[in-house]
Amino acid sequence: MKQTFLKKTISLLLFSCGLLSVYAAKVDTVNVYSPTMDREIKAVVIVPESAYSRQTARPVIYLLHGYGGFEKSWIIKKDNLPEIADEKEVFFVCPNGESSWYINSPVKKESQFETFVAQELTHYIDSCYMTLPRADKRAITGLSMGGHGALYIAMRNPNIFGAAGSMSGGVDFRPFTEKWELKTILGDYNTNKTAWDANVVVNQISKIKNREVELFIDCGKDDFFMPVNQELHNQLDKAGIEHDFIIRPGKHTWDYWLNAIDYHILFFTNFFNHK
Repeated sequence: MKQTFLKKTISLLLFSCGLLSVYAAKVDTVNVYSPTMDREIKAVVIVPESAYSRQTARPVIYLLHGYGGFEKSWIIKKDNLPEIADEKEVFFVCPNGESSWYINSPVKKESQFETFVAQELTHYIDSCYMTLPRADKRAITGLSMGGHGALYIAMRNPNIFGAAGSMSGGVDFRPFTEKWELKTILGDYNTNKTAWDANVVVNQISKIKNREVELFIDCGKDDFFMPVNQELHNQLDKAGIEHDFIIRPGKHTWDYWLNAIDYHILFFTNFFNHK
């Protein structure tokens, strides 16, 4: 009787001190070598408990940060991602995309992030972790610059990503030619207009068929990217590409994105479960 009471008391103390956790997801920080860029890129990998303790393969959601962010941006701001990984039984992968806009820069050899995310990173994750290495079990989303990157990469690589989302995405950056190091990635707009035109999300629509990639576009009504998101929605409608488009109160802030990400995770887990 005393032993049972003692065990319960110790367990209660450990739990209250945070030493026992209901959730057991692992958080790894890895260095992924990119042959294309001939250098290593950091990424955070959140591994659901079921993928390593029970050796059960799980789907993957790739989360892309915005301009000025890095591989830990998402887990710093959304610190319950490990709990969500266990609850939903999914991986989260958060790469460092630097200030790349997640494109293959035509002017900066060391910035080839479409290839890195779509090919090199996915290959690394599928080789090293218990994932389901198929497009219908792989999704990608991001905020701001990362929203552009997620839609851009998925539309150009529908064999890799079966679903994609964007939160306050810079889906057409041509109205902002002097901002966010875009000239470093694409060159001066006036002398490199072809490259700028070729690398905005709105000009990738023709690369996908209806329902080839499940799309979720999300933007606050007072966000400075709202006009380009509205135009993307209009162009997708015109092309007959079905998609979810949500406008909610909000600006270009973490308050908005921390709310939005829960909807994106729900969208993706529903996608995984119905495929």
